[in-house]
Amino acid sequence: MQKKILLLGSGELGKEVVIALQRLGQYVIAVDSYENAPAMQVAHEFEVINMLDGEALDKVVAKHKPDLIVPEIEAIRTERFYDYEKQGITVVPSAKAANFTMNRKAIRDLAAKELGLRTANYLYATTLEDFKKAVSQIGIPCVVKPLMSSSGKGQSIIKTEQDIEKSWNYAMEGSRGDYKEVIIEEFIKFNSEITLLTVTQKNGNTLFCPPIGHRQERGDYQESWQPCAVSDVDIKDAQDMAAKVTNALSGSGLWGVEFFLTDKGIYFSELSPRPHDTGMVTLAGTQNLSEFELHARAILGFPIPEITLERNGASAVVLASTDGKNPTYTGIEAVLENKLTDVRVFNKPTTRPYRRMAVVLTHDKVGSNVDMVKQKAIDLAKQICVTSN
Repeated sequence: MQKKILLLGSGELGKEVVIALQRLGQYVIAVDSYENAPAMQVAHEFEVINMLDGEALDKVVAKHKPDLIVPEIEAIRTERFYDYEKQGITVVPSAKAANFTMNRKAIRDLAAKELGLRTANYLYATTLEDFKKAVSQIGIPCVVKPLMSSSGKGQSIIKTEQDIEKSWNYAMEGSRGDYKEVIIEEFIKFNSEITLLTVTQKNGNTLFCPPIGHRQERGDYQESWQPCAVSDVDIKDAQDMAAKVTNALSGSGLWGVEFFLTDKGIYFSELSPRPHDTGMVTLAGTQNLSEFELHARAILGFPIPEITLERNGASAVVLASTDGKNPTYTGIEAVLENKLTDVRVFNKPTTRPYRRMAVVLTHDKVGSNVDMVKQKAIDLAKQICVTSN
């Protein structure tokens, strides 16, 4: 049966979700704050609104009367979701999950205090004075993040006392919505970071994808690879933690659950109740179903019998360097001359420094050297240049 789905957030991840949903016969309305966003280009209809405007959001929901609301970004007036659920609309994965995970305070307190997951020590601050006290208590170095932000905006590491005010100001600038509050975290000396894509089903077991390794800069991922080498003990701990937190938040869908791998074991970091940017590596055919296909099946209640590793793969981002419009790309042809390689251009209408504009995907057979597959993706991504007017 065809469902009408309202997608809130229409970036490159949302675009792949729309494609996956349409392949299963669904009808999608894509919403974002600007026209011609990537997901709008493939959706049946689109709306341009400020999703932090609750009244505008209510009007779009009332106009389209969707069966499902699928949030794909953080900056949404998520408290409205509880009303939509009362109206009989399914919020993906649930209104509770969307509200908790859009706010780092709620999700961190749930994970650390209620569920007892291993996390970095942390404090909150709403003023510069409280911020300085918190930094003193947590100790330098420490990590600072706005409670509500996206794509790493406002995140920084305090390495010296001279960084304190600079980090506070940067966090305030990067904060989205009404939440002018920050979290100060103990700096965990980690060996690597992983994303454990986790699928919760309406009528099936919780499933886990092979772990994905990734590297970040400015709080945003630069490359990811699958599978990532993780010990049996650590992967079991990660799966247990992911199952606990997704169960507590409730609902069906794909979740991106992030962990730090350390000498002392695995630490819970964050989670997103939707496809994760590091999971774009699954577009390289690393799994029998990409993260977007898994999300589409899960939110529709379609069965997912199993998730299997089909290839080793990697993704590396292509970034813009300047502000501009109507971007053009050079180097794609040369990249595609390489075997076992693909490129996905997101077709964003504008550029800005460090904006993610495309991704290079590489793969090889299971058992191949993942580091070599990853390095190939990194090297090829550097060959693509984005220019704009």
